[in-house]
Amino acid sequence: MIESRLHSPVIYGEFDPLADTRPIRITRPPRSKRGSVIALGLLIGILIASYLFIPMRTNILILGIDRAPEGTDLARSDTMILTTVIPLEPYVGMLSIPRDLWVQLPDGGNNRINTAHFFAENLEPGTGPDAAMDVVMQNFGVDVDYYIRFEFDGFIEFIDSLGGIPIELKEPAAGFAPGEYVLNGDQALAFVRDRIGTDDFFRMSHGQLFLRAMVSHLIKPVNWIHLVKAIPTLVSAVDTDVPVWLWPRMGIALLRAGPDGLDLRSISREMVQGFTTDQGAQVLAPNWILINPVLLEMFGQ
Repeated sequence: MIESRLHSPVIYGEFDPLADTRPIRITRPPRSKRGSVIALGLLIGILIASYLFIPMRTNILILGIDRAPEGTDLARSDTMILTTVIPLEPYVGMLSIPRDLWVQLPDGGNNRINTAHFFAENLEPGTGPDAAMDVVMQNFGVDVDYYIRFEFDGFIEFIDSLGGIPIELKEPAAGFAPGEYVLNGDQALAFVRDRIGTDDFFRMSHGQLFLRAMVSHLIKPVNWIHLVKAIPTLVSAVDTDVPVWLWPRMGIALLRAGPDGLDLRSISREMVQGFTTDQGAQVLAPNWILINPVLLEMFGQ
């Protein structure tokens, strides 16, 4: 009797006893692109949120220098504001430092804190900001990551390019009676630097008052078009080593904090002791017992 092979697997015309044990090829349906796009979008969102709001503190020293000889930055840093930013909280703290504060310079000598920038620039042009950061770190015990340096002439041009800054004075200040004003560049500089009949502590308070008014003006969306127009002036007026990728973090923190959320403080007259050096200079000796708690509160971990 001949066995029928009509339904048996055949290889090259021969019977294949292992045909039933071979794997079966399965064709998968095409994957949905929508799921991949959503996953990618979530990943990008997480990265952006981490970048903007990661609880990383950034400390910046803001320096305002006097008019310097043409083509140089050979000047004292008459404005020194130690700034700290924590975007997650958000927290923006700014501590104004008196320019006559008597401290130890990086070279070991004692002098006004605002001279560190001048002496460094005199020895080697371009080293002033590093010297200013070093003297702050050495005396205040606070790490300084970056600096922002501006000349007062550039400050005037920047304010003018914004169309002026509205400010409300509830009491007399810098020669202005109580009332509402729009200060142009020259008026703003005179306001923040005024010392006529006052002292450096009044000057610092005027600077903080103007700073709060400027932030209040700039964070309003209706004024952003003026800020965009003023960017070229700002770029030419400011020298900084703050990397570009950090600016959005700083901006978001400032927007979230708002003018009323800024923690603006100064080393006050109660925290220093005035004295006259052996060369006849009137300076301020820091009282670190009173200053250190402020540093710890503003810049501590």
